[in-house]
Amino acid sequence: MNQELDFMFVKYARVWIPDVEEVWKSAELTKDYRHGDGVLQLQLEDGKELEYKLDPKTNNLPHLRNPDILVGENDLTALSYLHEPAVLHNLKVRFTDSKLIYTYCGIVLVAINPYETLPIYGTDIIYAYSGQNMGDMDPHIFAVAEEAYKQMARDERNQSIIVSGESGAGKTVSAKYAMRYFATVSGSASEANVEEKVLASNPIMESIGNAKTTRNDNSSRFGKYIEIGFDKKYRIIGANMRTYLLEKSRVVFQADEERNYHIFYQLCASAHLPEFKALKLGKAGEFHYTKQGKNPVIDGVDDAKEMSTTRNAFTLLGVNESYQLGLFQILASILHLGNVEVKDRDSDSSIIPPNNGHLSVFCELMGVTYQDMSHWLCHKKLKTATETYIKPVPKLQAINARDALAKHIYAKLFNWIVDHVNKALHSTVKQHSFIGVLDIYGFETFEINSFEQFCINYANEKLQQQFNMHVFKLEQEEYMKEQIPWTLIDFYDNQPCINLIEAKMGILDLLDEECKMPKGSDDSWAQKLYNTHLKTCALFEKPRMSNKAFIIQHFADKVEYQCDGFLEKNKDTVNEEQIHVLKASKKFDLLVELFRDEEKATSPTGAAPATGGRTRLSVKPDKNKAGQASKEHKKTVGLQFRNSLQLLMETLNATTPHYVRCIKPNDYKYAFTFDPKRAVQQLRACGVLETIRISAAGFPSRWTYQEFFSRYRVLMKQKDVLTDRKMTCKNVLEKLVQDPDKYQFGKTKIFFRAGQVAYLEKLRADKLRAACIRIQKTIRCWLARKKYLRMKHAATTIQRYVRGYQARCLAKFLRRTRAAIIIQKYQRMYVQRTCYKRKQAAALAMQCILRAYMARQLYKSLLREHKAIIIQKMVRGWLARQWFKRSLRAIVYLQCCIRRMRAKRELKKLKIEARSVEHFKKLNIGMENKIMQLQRRIDEQNKENRGLSERLNSLEVSHAAESERLRVELTRLRGAEEDAKNNANKVTSLLEEVERLRKDLQNTQKEKKAIEDWARTYQDEMEQMISELKEQNHLLKNEKNDLNRLIQEQSQQWKEKMQRALKEETEQLENDLNEERSRYQNLLTEHLRLEEKYDDLKEEITLAVNIPKPGHRRTDSTHSSNESECTYNSEFAESEDGTRGGEDAIKGILDMSLFLKLQKRVSELEQEKQSLQNELDRREEQFQRARARDDEEHKKARSAELEYESLKRQELESENKKLKHDLNEMRQSLRGSAEASSAAPGSPAYTVLLDQLNASNEELEVRKEEVLILRSQLVSQKEAMQHKETMTEPLPYIEDVQKLTDAKEISQAYMGLKDTNRSPRFTRRPTEVNELVSRLRSPFPDYHKLNEDGELWLVYEGLKETNRLLESQLQAQRRSHENEVEVLRGELQSVKEENNRQQQLLAQNLQLPPEARIEASLQHEITRLTNENLELHSDDPKEYKAYRISMLRRMVDLMEQLEKQDKTVRKLKKQLKVFAKKINDLEGGQMDVSPGQTTDEPVHPVNIPRREKDFQGMLEYKKEDELKLVKNLILELKPRGVAVNLIPGLPAYILFMCLRHADYINDDQKVRSLLTSVINSIKKILKKRGDDFETVSFWLSNTCRFLHCLKQYSGDEQFMKHNTTKQNDHCLSNFDLAEYRQVLSDLAIQIYQQLIKCMENILQPMIVSGMLEHETIQGVSGVKPTGLRKRTSSIADEGTYTLDSIIRQLNSFHSIMCQHGTDPELIKQVVKQQFYIIGAVTLNNLLLRKDMCSWSKGMQIRYNVSQLEEWLRDKNLMTCGAKETLEPLIQAAQLLQVKKKTDEDAEAICSMCNSLSTAQIVKVLNLYTPVNAFEERVSVLFIRTIQTRLRDRKESPQLLMDTKLIYPVTFPFNPSSLALETIQIPSSLNVGFLTRV
Repeated sequence: MNQELDFMFVKYARVWIPDVEEVWKSAELTKDYRHGDGVLQLQLEDGKELEYKLDPKTNNLPHLRNPDILVGENDLTALSYLHEPAVLHNLKVRFTDSKLIYTYCGIVLVAINPYETLPIYGTDIIYAYSGQNMGDMDPHIFAVAEEAYKQMARDERNQSIIVSGESGAGKTVSAKYAMRYFATVSGSASEANVEEKVLASNPIMESIGNAKTTRNDNSSRFGKYIEIGFDKKYRIIGANMRTYLLEKSRVVFQADEERNYHIFYQLCASAHLPEFKALKLGKAGEFHYTKQGKNPVIDGVDDAKEMSTTRNAFTLLGVNESYQLGLFQILASILHLGNVEVKDRDSDSSIIPPNNGHLSVFCELMGVTYQDMSHWLCHKKLKTATETYIKPVPKLQAINARDALAKHIYAKLFNWIVDHVNKALHSTVKQHSFIGVLDIYGFETFEINSFEQFCINYANEKLQQQFNMHVFKLEQEEYMKEQIPWTLIDFYDNQPCINLIEAKMGILDLLDEECKMPKGSDDSWAQKLYNTHLKTCALFEKPRMSNKAFIIQHFADKVEYQCDGFLEKNKDTVNEEQIHVLKASKKFDLLVELFRDEEKATSPTGAAPATGGRTRLSVKPDKNKAGQASKEHKKTVGLQFRNSLQLLMETLNATTPHYVRCIKPNDYKYAFTFDPKRAVQQLRACGVLETIRISAAGFPSRWTYQEFFSRYRVLMKQKDVLTDRKMTCKNVLEKLVQDPDKYQFGKTKIFFRAGQVAYLEKLRADKLRAACIRIQKTIRCWLARKKYLRMKHAATTIQRYVRGYQARCLAKFLRRTRAAIIIQKYQRMYVQRTCYKRKQAAALAMQCILRAYMARQLYKSLLREHKAIIIQKMVRGWLARQWFKRSLRAIVYLQCCIRRMRAKRELKKLKIEARSVEHFKKLNIGMENKIMQLQRRIDEQNKENRGLSERLNSLEVSHAAESERLRVELTRLRGAEEDAKNNANKVTSLLEEVERLRKDLQNTQKEKKAIEDWARTYQDEMEQMISELKEQNHLLKNEKNDLNRLIQEQSQQWKEKMQRALKEETEQLENDLNEERSRYQNLLTEHLRLEEKYDDLKEEITLAVNIPKPGHRRTDSTHSSNESECTYNSEFAESEDGTRGGEDAIKGILDMSLFLKLQKRVSELEQEKQSLQNELDRREEQFQRARARDDEEHKKARSAELEYESLKRQELESENKKLKHDLNEMRQSLRGSAEASSAAPGSPAYTVLLDQLNASNEELEVRKEEVLILRSQLVSQKEAMQHKETMTEPLPYIEDVQKLTDAKEISQAYMGLKDTNRSPRFTRRPTEVNELVSRLRSPFPDYHKLNEDGELWLVYEGLKETNRLLESQLQAQRRSHENEVEVLRGELQSVKEENNRQQQLLAQNLQLPPEARIEASLQHEITRLTNENLELHSDDPKEYKAYRISMLRRMVDLMEQLEKQDKTVRKLKKQLKVFAKKINDLEGGQMDVSPGQTTDEPVHPVNIPRREKDFQGMLEYKKEDELKLVKNLILELKPRGVAVNLIPGLPAYILFMCLRHADYINDDQKVRSLLTSVINSIKKILKKRGDDFETVSFWLSNTCRFLHCLKQYSGDEQFMKHNTTKQNDHCLSNFDLAEYRQVLSDLAIQIYQQLIKCMENILQPMIVSGMLEHETIQGVSGVKPTGLRKRTSSIADEGTYTLDSIIRQLNSFHSIMCQHGTDPELIKQVVKQQFYIIGAVTLNNLLLRKDMCSWSKGMQIRYNVSQLEEWLRDKNLMTCGAKETLEPLIQAAQLLQVKKKTDEDAEAICSMCNSLSTAQIVKVLNLYTPVNAFEERVSVLFIRTIQTRLRDRKESPQLLMDTKLIYPVTFPFNPSSLALETIQIPSSLNVGFLTRV
């Protein structure tokens, strides 16, 4: 096949390659494959590169992998590539990822054991699969069971369900669920609860035939075939069971970790029960037969509880207690037998020690002798032709004989139980058909395989052959049906293997022959096998290393069998003498019965088994021949098994088989863990792969033409689409697939070879991908451009705003900068100026100091310099003189020397010059100049000398004056010196005084500084204390505010909490009320069903016994309404019963005990109904009481005035009635008075009476006004008391010291607190008060000086205390004064009001007649008590409450007495009127004699005409016309004509008017008879035409209208609020029909439920097709490839329902109910129920259909729901709650469409799906299936995240919604505005015998 698809092996194609660990591993091509390549370049899923070498001989390519959208399909045959890896992967994905354990494989249902309890087997799931086609729902065992049940009914052919698989694969559970399905769906044909008995056989067979193995905790160790019988109506009537090959060896031996049969452990766990004390049992570990496995406990299983279940099942199947104890006695004896110890006597003999305890118990329980049993356990009898020998046996043979006996007893017991279960399930009714359920072991292979495995595998070979033939036959029928050319398909035939086993000289034949040999052994048998088959049969092999084993090649695998034990197990021998000992038991009858011939056994119930009712195909052995039992006993096990297997195959071949293959996913019992190796072994063994191979050999993929066109429309061009879909598909396929052998055209389908659908899917995906790319390109371009434009616009907008903002910021910055600069300028200027001034001042100060210092230094320096100068002058003068002298001497000497030298030279020159004239001339010229200069210098020196002389003279004068002055000063100083010497002693004393004063000053300064520091510290402390006090005060204020706010919040929270609690309690009460209503209405339904059954039984008994019609039984008017409802006590009802009963005269006699039980059950149901009604009334009363209690708590303030007002209103009403009565009496007296002339209008008497009437009316108006005034006064007084203020806020304290300016207060506080000065140093120098006052009053007081002694703080504290005291006293006085004033005002007001009331009441009482004063005084007393109540309430609320309750009870008693008296008076008056009317009718001809006439004058007859009476809204009929009335108005009335032509509810109005007349004439028998006839007739018409929605709706409307009329005209005030005066006059006067109102309410509930069922039956076929399957939005969802199990097509055909069909039907329902005048509230309830059914059915099918869980289907559902919501809006029904019922469906559709990847998506899903349960959410996510390649599956990690987040939800684990749920209905009172007297009765109703009254 893969060679033909080599063009599919391109890059990225995915293939399967073999793997050692995972069997098959997925890989992806990294390079295109070309023809002739020997290697494929692959990449595994983990990224590893791989080169896959092809086989050079075959060059077969690996298997291609299916597209992802096909993975996880419900049917394996829907896969495009059908091969082993595809099947394995599909099962793995469904099992591990989607948690789906069922998968179809053609006609086979593959069931994988999840090892976990799943919620998919409830009753809701059963009803969801009931009636559905097998391919429409997800695979399930219930779908197979439904298919078998449907084919049995449709084809009238027996069915079989064959369940096979390994041990631990779940065969028993699957078979059990199939039988449960049949029992639930079909029911039973009688009241014998056959279906319960069929299900009860399961725990019995499991306890005696199942055991714990290493592979399974509840493994069936036998095969069974159960035939469930059905009658002609396909209801269960009985069952029959056949068993195969019980594993008897398990009784005596168990491997490690295994157990014996469950029944033994159940017995040991129940050994403590009193009835089991005699069995002397203990724990399971004490017995050899139950402790060998070393694991006697199964986790999670309570053996004691299972024992109770087993015993209950025995009881249900009719096995009485004595037989049960006998069974347990035999089982206990087997356990004791296993503990019997055998010891060696010698090598060839053995012995049982005497007084063996367990053997003694065994013999005691079995009723045999100890000696016989101990003897034959250790001996055996050998018979020859002439003699008989008794031979001892060794220990090993004795133990084997003991074990053989135990196995034989258990096998007999097992067969006995099976036979009696069959007898209990046998039915006396003739069986019409049956469904067989075969639970048989699957193919087994172990390390050591023995005789049991050989037989099991032999049976599986036979079943596999039958399976192959059936599959081949179905394929052939399909091809012939579609007229496809049929070519033979080669399939595996295992007939050679079967011949090897069962043919002549086969394995079984040789085994039986060897068993007959005297010295036959396993070794000799093995040699015979080798000699016979080793060379002749290819399926038989011999192991290399063994001569005691053989190998058979079975269809599944090779199996090696060990020959040891084959002969022994085939013979199944037991010591005959041991059997004789057991038969000889005289104390134990059941033991003898076990070993008796089968036909002589008695029934455990004590009755002989009945005959008849045999199945059409009997498979039991013929028992007619004599000696058959003994021959059977001599037959070998192999021969018996072969014969029973042959009978089984004949049975299966005569039925239509259905196959269930159970797969064990792993050997460790891990939940949802898939082991590919183990799975593929079982798939090969169970024939699933063979089915795949047969399907793949032909045309496995099949499409209808419409489905193909819808799926691959995208591959067609517009010109290729024709009106004929078949031709269109042919033309397209010829273009797409070139090879015509790849497909075939049938009549209705197209058949494809394997792989062609994948090729078409690839073309479709490529086309869609190209289209998606183009769409994405365009959309992305458009989105990018839109995004660019949006971004551009946003950018320009942002730029505009940003630039504006920046400009504003810049302007602001500039303004701020300029302002900052200015501020900085002035600030800097100020700083600089301040700094400059500071520096200038500092500089000046420094300059001043420096200059002073410099001046002083200068002065000092000058002084020193002056003195130094003088010294210097003297020194320098001396030095200068000395130097001058030395210099002069030196100069003179030098001059002398120079001059001498120069003179010598001059002399020499002169001597020379003298010798010339020129020299003399020059010498003369120089001399003249020199002389002139010297003359000038001499003149200048003369002038200077004169000036110096003058100066010297002035200095001498001044020196003389100074000397004189100094002489005088010296004289003064000398005198002063004398004075100083005299005062020297006085200066010393003064200096000492100055020093002392300086020290005192320093001490004073230190003390002052300390005081100032203390004052400063004290001031700081005070300021800190004041600040702390202020902070504390602030904190206290904040705390107070916080507390107030907290109190307010807490009060608000408490208020909200109370409101919430009240709301929750109210909701809880409403829910409880609804539950009670629902339960009550369900009981009504059950009661109706039993009532109908009771009618049927009554009719049959009447026909069978020929009992005449029962007489009319009359009941009292006070009899229970339920009896009137259940018993047909009208003659008309009985006549109808008789006529209907005459039609079924052929029915047989029923069991009278059953009839009595039913009658008792009916009475019990009636009592239960009455108790429930009482409970409902009690609950409603509690609810009303709770609501009243809440109202009372909220309205306590107004309770008194409301009561008083009600009393006054009643008083006024009674007065009004009395006045009306007086008025009527006066009018009658006026009309009937003899003095007619004097009573005429205008006469004095008439005027007086008219005045009295007017006065009475005025008095009435005045009293009404008084009531209103009194009520307003009470309300105002109450409000005033509630709003009175009880406390005021205190004034704030004055805390500032500067405000304390009151001299007297300061003086008093100071004088009072002066002595309490705490500091000792404060008492040193006290300050006077006046001085303190003056300091305080000074404009600038010095507080430091003022507070030197701490006096100010003392004054402040004293004033604070004084102020607080005065303030508290003032507040207390003010409050007390206000309270006294308020109390006085209230007392004054109450006194005034009491005075006014007393005066008014006194005045009224005086005006009343004497007989009315008593009532007035009573009202006055009530008023006084009410006022006292108010006063008592204000004094003590608790005492008031108790007092008020007692007074209210007294008031209620008084008012009840008054009401009873008023009713009695009214009744008597009405009777008086009736009698008066009768008397007037009798004396109508007599004339009254006027007073003006005399008796002697003749009376002239005057014709007085009778006045025409007004129509009073009553209809009169005769008693004999009642049947005619009911017949014409109910039984023969056509609803359609009445609804169209007449007013709605006309029959109800007519019936009520007839009832009014019966009440008017006070005829209780007529009332009772009419109501009973009406109720029974309505029931009859509904029973006759209950399937007609129009009829049911019509009578629901009329019943409700009749019920409303009974309420409206009952006379109860609560129903008379909306009545007119005329309608109040029409109220019933004589009878209280409250009980009949309850009966009619129950009848209305029954009609409503019948309406819902009728509506559901009409809507049910439309919902799934219209809401799920039909494509309302065409083209959104595509059709995926289908398998052999065809799903319902989503393409609308002519007969397919659509959403429009549902909406049209809803419109029809709504219009019919509106035409019939159904109450609007009732219509809302019906619509809500309709929408709930639509939503529940749709959601349930969605949860059970994997093909519907896709994104596109979610869109379809949401669109459909929106159309339903639009319908609700059009009908104004959005408030009826119907939309809320669709919320789960809406959320499921949203769940299909939302994103399902990240944690945020998980959080969104959890918050969105609040109406869905966790199981439903997980189920939808598991079922979510991509329809196209573009969608993705939901990951397992995401589903686990959802489960983790929803773990804390508290909800029901139920998966499906309850489609049978009916909301409890209520009938709100809806009064009619139609007046009875205006109703016109048409002649078409044929009720002309009614008379208008």
